[in-house]
Amino acid sequence: MGKYVGESIIRKDALEKVNGTATYAFDIDNIPNLLIGKFLTSPYAHAHIRSIDISKAEKINGVVAIVTGKDWPVRIGLYAGDRDILAVDKVVWAGQPVVAISAESYEIAEKALEQIQIEYEPLPAIIDPVKAKLSNDILVHEKLGEYEHSPAFNPIPGTNIANHFKLRKGNIEKGFKESDKIIENTFTMPQVAHAYLEPIVAIGHYKRDGKIEIWSSAQSPFTVRYLMGITFAIPTSNVTVHAPYLGGGFGGKAGLNYEPLAVLLSKNSNYRPVKLQLTREENFRSAPIRVGMVAKIKTGVKDNGRIIAEEIEYIWDSGACADYAVNVGRAGGYVSIGPYEIDNIKSDSYTLYTNKPYATAFRGFGHMELHWAIERQRDIIAKNLGMDPIALRKINTLKAGKSYTANQHRLRKDAGNVDECLEKVWNDLKTHFKGKIGDKPWLFRGIGVSCFMKGPAQPPNSASSAYVKFNEDGGIFVSVGTSEMGQGTITSLAQIAAEELSIPIEKVYIKGERDTDRDAYTWQTVGSRSLFMDGNAVRNACIDAKHQIFEIASQVLHTPPYDLVLENESIYPKGEPWKNLNLVDVIMGYMFTSGEAIGGPIMGHGTYIAKMTMLDAETGAGNPAIFETFGSQGVEVEINVLTGEIKIKRLISAFDIGKAINPQLCESQILGGSIMALSLGLNEKLQYDEKGHLLNPNFVDYVLTRADDLPDEFEFFLVENPQLDAPFGARGIGELTMLGVPAAIGNAIANAINVEIYDTPITSERIWYEIKKQRPELLKLKEEFLQED
Repeated sequence: MGKYVGESIIRKDALEKVNGTATYAFDIDNIPNLLIGKFLTSPYAHAHIRSIDISKAEKINGVVAIVTGKDWPVRIGLYAGDRDILAVDKVVWAGQPVVAISAESYEIAEKALEQIQIEYEPLPAIIDPVKAKLSNDILVHEKLGEYEHSPAFNPIPGTNIANHFKLRKGNIEKGFKESDKIIENTFTMPQVAHAYLEPIVAIGHYKRDGKIEIWSSAQSPFTVRYLMGITFAIPTSNVTVHAPYLGGGFGGKAGLNYEPLAVLLSKNSNYRPVKLQLTREENFRSAPIRVGMVAKIKTGVKDNGRIIAEEIEYIWDSGACADYAVNVGRAGGYVSIGPYEIDNIKSDSYTLYTNKPYATAFRGFGHMELHWAIERQRDIIAKNLGMDPIALRKINTLKAGKSYTANQHRLRKDAGNVDECLEKVWNDLKTHFKGKIGDKPWLFRGIGVSCFMKGPAQPPNSASSAYVKFNEDGGIFVSVGTSEMGQGTITSLAQIAAEELSIPIEKVYIKGERDTDRDAYTWQTVGSRSLFMDGNAVRNACIDAKHQIFEIASQVLHTPPYDLVLENESIYPKGEPWKNLNLVDVIMGYMFTSGEAIGGPIMGHGTYIAKMTMLDAETGAGNPAIFETFGSQGVEVEINVLTGEIKIKRLISAFDIGKAINPQLCESQILGGSIMALSLGLNEKLQYDEKGHLLNPNFVDYVLTRADDLPDEFEFFLVENPQLDAPFGARGIGELTMLGVPAAIGNAIANAINVEIYDTPITSERIWYEIKKQRPELLKLKEEFLQED
C-alpha cells in the first residue's frame, strides 16, 4: 500500500530491550527517601476480622508506618466499587491484604509483619460459582446494594450476582418448536493466572502539597490517574502516573491494582515514597486473575444444518471482586453465540462473586472461554446431524453487509470474512493431514477447526488522542497514551505517522514509557483497541500537521493548500515536483530572503472516539464494537489412547485483519498468542481446596507449556479485507491470536478418537479419563496388537 505501511519494520523498542537498558517499574529504586512496603494477607477465604494488634510491630526499629483498612475505608474499582484497599470488617478471599507496613528495608518489613496478631472469626466460604448463583445464605458482599457502579451494569443486592447481562432476539420458544434436533451440553473453563514475567510493582508518593505521583507497572496509566483522583478525593490534574515498559500484562495490569495502597502508605509515612513489589507467590494469591466460566448451551437446529435457536447461560466466576470482571461477563454476553447469525436467541450472562482471588481482564476478555463452548457445540451438532462441521459453520456464519449480529446490528460491509479464514485453515489441514499411524494402532491423529470473532470491549465514549511535534531536523516526536507491554503497537503507530507524513521511519520518535502529564490521552490499553483507536488519532494528528504545513507553504509557492503535496520531505504543487520546498525549511516557520518569517513550530493534534451505542438492558440490542476481527484456527493432534498423551503436530491460523501494518509484528503476535492459548488449553488451572486456599501459587505447581510441548509446525494466513474507517484499513489482532486454539484441540480429539471433551485444561489425565468413560475399548488396543503380533 505504501512505503512503510505493510512493511516489516524493526520494532522501535527492540534495542533497549535487547541491550538491557529498558526501564521497568521493578528497576526504579533511585527515588530519594524511598521506603519499602509489604502487606499481611488473610489465611481465610471468608472471615470476620475481630481484632488487629500491631503494638509489637510498631516497636521495631526501621518501621515507619502501619496501616489497616480503617485508615482509609474507601472502596475502589473501575466498574464496580467493591474492593477495599485493605480489608475493613471482613476478608473475602485467602490472600486479601489486611495490614500494610512501610519500612526502611524488606527485611525490617517482613520481620514486622511476623509480629502482627489478627483475630478472625471464620465464615463459610463459597467456592463454586454455580452454587454462588443459587445461594442467598452465604454472601460475599452483603452490602452490594450500597456499592457505586457504572450504569452499564446490573448487580443484584441480596445475591452473589455482580452483573446480569441479557441478550434476546426473536422468539426462543418458537425456534425450539421448529427445530428438528435439540442438542444440550455444558462446558467449563477454570480460573487461570496471567503468568506475566514481571510481577505487579507500584511506587506511590503522596506529597505534602496534596499531589500524588505514581510509578507503576500499569497497562492503563490514565485509568489509574482517574481512579486515584476519585479514591483520594483530589483533582485528576493533581495525580501524575509514570508507566515504564511492562514485562507483560495480558489484562492483569489493566485496572487499578496496588497503587492506592502504595499511596496510602506514603501518606502515613510522613509523605515519603513507598515501593510495593509483589513476589511471585503474592502475585498468585493477591493480584487479579482470569475469570472462570461455566456455559450451559441448548441449540435447536434443522436437519439441513441451519441453527434456528440457541439458549445459553454463562456463569462467570469473578472471585471476591468484580470491578473489571463485570465487563468481561457483559462482553461475553453480547458475543454469546460467536460469529454466527441465529434468528432466535436467549442468553443470560451472570458474573458471580466467590471467595477466591478477584478477577479482571484477560487477553481475549471472555471470548476464548465462550468460543471454547460455542465451537465445541458446533462440532457436536454436526456429528449429531451426520454433517461436515465446516459445511455447518458456513451455513450459519455472519456475512459482511448482509447478516445481523446477535445484537440486532447489521454487520458492516467491510467487516471482514470469517468464511475465507475458515477455508484457508481447513484446506491447509486437509492437504497436510497424514492420518492414522499404521504400526502403532494406539496412536490416533485427527484435525479440528474453530471460528471466532472479537472487537474491543469498551464504552461508547472511550477515546484516544495523539500529537506529533516536529523537531528542527524534520523528525517528529509522536505522543500517545497506549502502553508498550511487548505487543509492538508503538512501532505500528510510528509506521502510520511515517506513511502519512512521508518522512523516513528513522525520523519518527515515540517513547515506550508513559507519563500522564506529558503524553496524549487514551482510555486504556486493552481489547486490541490501540492500533485502531490510537492509530486513527495518530493519523489525524499527522493530517492536522500537514494542513498547517500546507498553509505556510501555500504562501511561499503561491498555490492553494489543497493543491499541494508532501512527499519525501518535500512540499510541491501537484504535478510540479521541481517547484518544491524542503520540509525542514517550513516546520519551524519559513523565513523569506528579506528576513520576514511566517508560521511557527508545527505541532499536530488528533483525536478519535468510538463509534458505538449503548446496549438495551432487556435485549442487548445495539452496536457494541467499533470493529470485529474474524478468524479461524485449526490443529492436527496425535493421541496415545493408552495414556491420554496428546501432541499438537500442526497449528494453523487465519485472521482477517483488514491490513497488516507490520506483517512481522503480526507473525510474532500469532506465535506468542497461539503458544499462550496452547498452555491455557492443555495445562493451566488455578486449583483450590474446599476452603478456598490456592494450592498452586508458583511456576512449579502451576503448569505452563514448555518448549517441548510446542507443535512441530506453525502456519498462518493474513486475510486483508480493509475496513474503511480504520487506519489504512487495519483492525486489531493481538487477542484474536489465541481465541480458537482450545476449541480446535477439542474438536481434533473428537475427530481422532470420537471422544468428547467438555472441560479445560485438556490434560492427558482428562483425555484418558474420558476415553475410559466413553470408549473403554480403546484401552485394549496395545494388548490386542501384541497378541496378534
